Amino acid sequence: MMFESEATRFQNAGIQIGADSSNAEEQLLAEALSPFGVNRRNNALEMARLYAVINCFENEIRDFIRETLSEEVGVDWWDKLTPKMKRHAESRQETAIKDSWLEGEKSDLLGFINFGMLAAIMIEHWEYFSNLIPSQHWLKQRMEELEKSRNFIAHNRMLLPSEFQRIYMYISDWNRVIGL
Repeated sequence: MMFESEATRFQNAGIQIGADSSNAEEQLLAEALSPFGVNRRNNALEMARLYAVINCFENEIRDFIRETLSEEVGVDWWDKLTPKMKRHAESRQETAIKDSWLEGEKSDLLGFINFGMLAAIMIEHWEYFSNLIPSQHWLKQRMEELEKSRNFIAHNRMLLPSEFQRIYMYISDWNRVIGL
């Protein structure tokens, strides 16, 4: 146990302990992708970067909503959402629980809210978000466009490079405004 504690301290300081797992990870990915053609692999790797950015962004927004409303409204903030929104999330959660073979996060109701509904939550509670977000129009415009791109990515459709730039620009705008 002492070794693990010391190893963690060294790793946190940027000192490598043990084998370099990045080479092993790259090799495993290359092996998993090897049956597919070069074009498909290259497209998949480009989209994987976008997926990672969208995944981080979407989950950052969920945390932002959760933290803001917990602080401003209280721990029962979920109870103050519209009944329609709560029913939607609860229904999706029930389906996930019934699919007991599918392992993953099932307890966070905010995780079952559609991406597009996240802006609606912030607008519904605008008094708590207006000091950070320039305007409801700004929020809606970016979230609607990002949702369309997100859905393309989630359904494994290739985006053009100009769309990559739009996603990066909108997320960069968000991060600058929110202070990330």
